[in-house]
Amino acid sequence: MPPFSIHPIPASVQHTPFDLLAILHNAFEQAGQQPQNGDIVAVSSKYVAISEGRVVRLADVAVSSAARALAERYRMDAALAQLVLDEADHIFGGISLGFLLTYRQGVISPNAGIDRSNIPAGMAVLLPADGYASARRLRQGLQALYGVALGVLLTDSWLMPGRLGTTGVAVGMDGFQPIQDERGKLDLFGNPMAVTQRGMADALCSAAQLVMGERDEAIPCALLRGAPVRLSDEPLGPEDVAIDWDLCLYVESLTLGLLEDGAPRQSRSASLRKARPNGV
Repeated sequence: MPPFSIHPIPASVQHTPFDLLAILHNAFEQAGQQPQNGDIVAVSSKYVAISEGRVVRLADVAVSSAARALAERYRMDAALAQLVLDEADHIFGGISLGFLLTYRQGVISPNAGIDRSNIPAGMAVLLPADGYASARRLRQGLQALYGVALGVLLTDSWLMPGRLGTTGVAVGMDGFQPIQDERGKLDLFGNPMAVTQRGMADALCSAAQLVMGERDEAIPCALLRGAPVRLSDEPLGPEDVAIDWDLCLYVESLTLGLLEDGAPRQSRSASLRKARPNGV
């Protein structure tokens, strides 16, 4: 197996629609890199979304009464609450620090993935309308440009339940198998694996984000070489990586499977409201 390596690809900062393929082509040249057969090109979902014009001016958002009620309950910007209502497939609830827990295209994340960082003040970036279609178009363009077979990942950051800090999650992919099924295979002691399926796409996103950063690095792309995945032309969608809710340990346990005494007696957000009545 070839060694696995991650190569950061800096690129120009953007905040209006642009030609993503042309910008990445120039970025690869400036970085002295060129995609090779078997590589995975990881690109920030925000960068892709900006290229597609998925940027909204908050002052232009028409706010509904439902959004105002959410904003008041969870102490968030009313325009942002409206965007979450528009973008999310489902809203589970929220915390009074301005965040709603949502489900969108197979990913559970805060505020439907809407981001207000690294964009001019007063603006918000939505996720690509269809991350899988975006990944497919980009892969087709890169393969035609460089004459190689590769995969494409759209990366975003998310929060692990119960853990501090962000890690990577794939919101779109194309060109490789995102899940490695270990069920039926034997472990070190000859025991058959019963439930393990490795999330290769999400693991590669986390690896890419080690070099891409979260702040002012201006590295929206990473080239992953030697990734232990199988390239494939099979069309992909959220159903290829998302788990049914009744099989999800977190969703099922914290909704239908919640024990009578299983919830904290006082939530962390309630404590913060009491300590900081005027917000944080």
